[in-house]
Amino acid sequence: MAIKFQYNKTSLGELGKQLKMRRAALPTIKSKESALRSEVKKAKDTARDYQSRMEALSAEYDYMAALWGEFDPTLVRIADVVLKEQKIAGVRTPLLEDICFEEKEYDLFSSPVWYADGVDLLKRLARLGVECEVYNRKMELLDYARRKTTQKVNLYEKVQIPGYEEAIRKIKRFMEDEENLSKSAQKIVKTRQQQAAEGSKL
Repeated sequence: MAIKFQYNKTSLGELGKQLKMRRAALPTIKSKESALRSEVKKAKDTARDYQSRMEALSAEYDYMAALWGEFDPTLVRIADVVLKEQKIAGVRTPLLEDICFEEKEYDLFSSPVWYADGVDLLKRLARLGVECEVYNRKMELLDYARRKTTQKVNLYEKVQIPGYEEAIRKIKRFMEDEENLSKSAQKIVKTRQQQAAEGSKL
């Protein structure tokens, strides 16, 4: 990224402000990136944990596979998923507050004994599935924010700060050269005036 500037004091002052602002912001952005990195890892680990718990519960479901043919799947369903918003390092992420299930009444005497366990198992499976999805979404949002923050850190560190420093160096060099030229020109004029004055005395 080429930084546009002019060879004058105004441009030098403006570039100085921009450089100072970026140097001041860099540690904050770096700490945000670090926080996001650890939060992404936490969310990933939690999602993996929910996934393995779901697999274990699915094995329990498969164990009862022969019985599921008798089960009425309309007995239980998810009526509502209540989500809250949680800010992590400035990123809005979903937080599961509650899952509301809707259960149909069934006759305890005429239904198989294991129906209650079946309903409980389905509720646990559904809860784990929803929690897993929420953590996957949280991980995606945090990872996206982390990538954006890493890009910003790289932009500041590798492009903008060195660019501003180089531009400031060029302006200072130009102004010093101009000053030296001006002093040299003044000396030449002064020397010529002295020579002219001495020449007129003769």
